[in-house]
Order: sequence, then C-alpha cells, then structure tokens
Amino acid sequence: MKKLPLHWKIIIGMILGIIFGFIMNSVDGGKSFVSDWIAPFGTIFINLLKLIAIPLILASLIKGISDLKDISKIKSMGLRTIIIYVGTTLVAIIIGLSIVNVVKPGTGMPEETIAKIKMKYENDAGVIDKLEKASVQTDAGPLQALVDIFPSNIFTSFAEAKMLQVIFFALFVGICLLLIPEKKAEPLVKFFDSLNEVVMKMVDLIMLFAPYAVFALMANVIIAFDDTEILLKLLNYAVCVVAGLAIMIIFYLILVRTITGKSPLWFLNRISPAQLLAFSTSSSAATLPVTMERVEEHIGVDKEVSGFVLPVGATVNMDGTSLYQGIAAVFIMQVIWPEGLTFTNQLIIVGTALLASIGSAAVPSAGMVMLVIVLESIGFPAELLPIGLALIFAVDRPLDMCRTVVNVTGDATVSMIVAKSLDKLHDPKPKEWDDHYEAVK
Repeated sequence: MKKLPLHWKIIIGMILGIIFGFIMNSVDGGKSFVSDWIAPFGTIFINLLKLIAIPLILASLIKGISDLKDISKIKSMGLRTIIIYVGTTLVAIIIGLSIVNVVKPGTGMPEETIAKIKMKYENDAGVIDKLEKASVQTDAGPLQALVDIFPSNIFTSFAEAKMLQVIFFALFVGICLLLIPEKKAEPLVKFFDSLNEVVMKMVDLIMLFAPYAVFALMANVIIAFDDTEILLKLLNYAVCVVAGLAIMIIFYLILVRTITGKSPLWFLNRISPAQLLAFSTSSSAATLPVTMERVEEHIGVDKEVSGFVLPVGATVNMDGTSLYQGIAAVFIMQVIWPEGLTFTNQLIIVGTALLASIGSAAVPSAGMVMLVIVLESIGFPAELLPIGLALIFAVDRPLDMCRTVVNVTGDATVSMIVAKSLDKLHDPKPKEWDDHYEAVK
C-alpha cells in the first residue's frame, strides 16, 4: 500500500466506503453507527482542509503577485483568467440546455411520482432552507455582489471564509508590495514565501489521511439515500446531468491537449486526487489546497499563476454548477410548467446562470440556491418553487458531488492555459511529505 499512488488509495477508500455504507443501511442501528462513529472522521478531514485554505490563498497570492515585479502583468493575467472562465461557463450552460432539450427527461413523468415527491420533499427543511437563502440573495441590490468583494474587517473575512474578500485583500497587499522599495518589501515577501511552504507541507500531511477520510465521507453519503424508488424515477434527469458533465470533462481535455500540448491522460493522472476529493466533499473550497498542490507541484504551473487563478476559480468558476442549473431549470419546467419553455426564457437562463455561477458559494448544494434565482428570472410561479426544488432534491447530493469534480477540473485546466500563455508552465517538481526530513537524515 505504501508504494501505491495516492489516487488509487483514495479510490480504494471510496469503494470500501460505498460498500460499507450499503451494508450499514441494511443492518439495524447501522445508520446511527455510521453517523456517530464514522462520519466525524470525514468532517475532521474537511475541517483541516478548510483550516489551511485561507493561509494558503494569502501566502500564495501575495508571494505570486510580488514576484511578478510589474503591475501590468497582473492586469494581463486577470483579464485572461476572467475571459477564459466566462467562456468555459457559457460552453457548459449551452451543453446542458442542448442535452435537456433533446432528451426531454421531464416529459411523461407519472402524476403519482410527482405527487409522492411533492409529499416527501416539499416541506423538507433542506428545501425550505434553500428557498430562504435564495430570497436573501434576490432581495439584495443590483451592486451588492460588487460591495461584497470589499471587506470592512479582514479578520471577519478570514473567520467566515469569504474567498473573494480574502483574494481582494491579498491582491491589494501584493500590489502595494510592488509599489514600495524592494528592501522594505523583502521581509514580508520572505514571510509569505515561508508560510506558503509550511502550508503546502500541511497539505502533504493531511493527504496521508485522505483515503480513510474518503471512506468515512462516502459511507455517510450512502446512508442518506433512503428512497431508491424516487431515485430510479429521477434516473433520466440524473443521466442527463452526468452526461453533460462528462462532455464538459472531455472539452477540458481537448483544451489541455490543443493549447498546452500536454497529454489528457497525463493531466488526469496528476489532478485525479483533487478530483476524487471534490467528489467526496462536494466543495471546491475544501478541495482548493489540494488542487493548488497538484497544479503547482505535479502539473508545473508557477505559483504566481496558480495562486491567483485557482482561488478565483473556486469562487467564480462553476462550470459544473452552471450546466446543472440549465438542465435542472428546463427539467422542472418540463414537469410542472411546460408553457414556460420558450426560446426567450432559455436565453434568459443562459445569462442568469452565467451571473449566478459567479455568485455561487463554493460549498455543498449552493447550486440549488442559485437555481431558485435562475427560475425566478424567467417568471417561474412562486407557488410552484417548493415543488420544483422538491423534484430534484432527492438526487441533488450525488449530482452535486459530480458537478464539483467538473468545477475543480475546470479550475485546473484554466490555470494551465493561463500559465502556458504567460510562459509560466514548467516541468513539475513534486514534493513528498517527508522529503526534507529524509534529506536531513
């Protein structure tokens, strides 16, 4: 097992976790055993990754910006990053809408199935919570998203993990380091360089626990599936989403091959631990430290590029979520509001899903909150919203896991493209968790 690559260890942990979850589902008291004695280890792992995300963004971005030596390079990198992210998000939405309009998974769904789903999930606490969160976002002013980028207290931003505010602060500090004499900037630059090395070493140590944590996370996911009949009824919708996400992965691999000249299999082999963690945690933010470690050390993207592109991507680049919103919105309309399926409404979905993906938090099921905003933008009847969310709520978690994989893969792909365009893509130099210790010995 010690010689086995990390991604294979994680896959083994994932498979064993799924098997264990199914066994516990059929055993009296099995569910409570998993939730009480197994799931906490998965939670600890996610907490550790979130713990180092903010220091990593700060250290990597400030050091990266200060290393650029020229403010004009920041503008060049920022523009390329945003343009590519917007482009891939548009492709994702168009793929999603194309699939759902061709397959039409919502037409012909039996009335008794709709009634059963409505009865089971319409008043579910999770559905109500998503509606309330969406209501808060809808009531905000048109420029609230812009206001939210600028923190009034950076320590509050750290505590609440407000990524865009942390990124703004790090950019601000990095730019100011370029504007003061190099001698005066040097101590702070060295501090953040050292902090970055320490945090990346923390990632290596935390990843030693990854196979066991994935086992716990997958077992906990499996025990949550308690109605297989409804899952089967929603299979057509779920297959549409997964097919769209698979096409999006293929699109990324084509970009990797044509723009960076790297082999798609080489890319997948190096980014796979981050993809597997994204699947297990359903969180781009929790996976961010691992994504940065894989992209920098195993793919060869310079820190000044990965430190900017990846944190921004974890916050604003939600290709998988955007694709899902397009499919989910049209699927819900096919089932309960077919008169709303106009070409104009679908164009509005494209625009709103694009904007919603930028504001979508990098946490589990945030896409469903943004879905409410997408539906409201086309005049979807308010009284049908709870039923609409209830329709897809049963399969949201497994689909959320899949779309997070696409989000993370998209971030890594764009970081490679930006690095290649700036001549910042070099031969990778992976580091092991104990390499320095072994060298000292």
